[in-house]
Amino acid sequence: MRGAGAGAGAAVAAVAVQAGSSLIPASWRRAQQAGRARWVAYLAAGAAAAATIGPWLVLVLLGCGAVELAAQRTGRDHISTAGLAPLPLLAAGAIGGGVSLSVAWVAFKVGALSYGGGFVIIPLMQADAVSHYHWMTGGQFLNAVALGQITPGPVVQTVAVVGYAAAGVAGGLLAAVVAFAPSFAFILLGASRFDRLRGNHQVSAFLGGAGPAAIGAILGSAIPLARALTQPWQYAVLAGAAVLLLLRRGVVVTLYRSKMPLGA
Repeated sequence: MRGAGAGAGAAVAAVAVQAGSSLIPASWRRAQQAGRARWVAYLAAGAAAAATIGPWLVLVLLGCGAVELAAQRTGRDHISTAGLAPLPLLAAGAIGGGVSLSVAWVAFKVGALSYGGGFVIIPLMQADAVSHYHWMTGGQFLNAVALGQITPGPVVQTVAVVGYAAAGVAGGLLAAVVAFAPSFAFILLGASRFDRLRGNHQVSAFLGGAGPAAIGAILGSAIPLARALTQPWQYAVLAGAAVLLLLRRGVVVTLYRSKMPLGA
């Protein structure tokens, strides 16, 4: 099982690149002609942030959104930030509490800030789980990401494995519940406002900057994932996975083939 996990984990960086590149055409078409130079800059900023400053990646995404908002500003409705109020409270609890509160804080960040796809938040999750709290090794985290890819549901489900590494089954369940709670809350409490937000110029402008930055972050997340590889043969598996994805094989098929020789 460890060998199969190491094989599948080696392919994860290629999966991240494929996930990001698949989002580029639609985002590029939505970018205004006058703002395409900024679009490239946002993409590069997101990729660089994911590759180098994982825990602070979200600030770069917010910054890119703010820059584009300023560039397109028309003086219309202001966007409320009241929804961010729980963040300082949870942060304070995580700092002053034990493992369970730390797991809850990491899971909340993962669930609340996974804009653009699960791979956006992978560098932050990796920094917390491996470098800050030392709940997992780099190789174990790669296995967790691979598991998040092949199980039903989003790659964000990786956070359940992180919670399990920190506090066993209870930690895994806590992480899963907390990570997905923001999404359910947004849907249940904000569904009636989605159409209005979709037509809001300032919201569209903000997403016009944060969107390409998020795509860049997905691409850039491949670098810390590749750096977590520990065995020379894993790089060969990574190259093979990249070829399979280039040939448009499915992600699950690619991960399965990556682990087959090792699990035999």
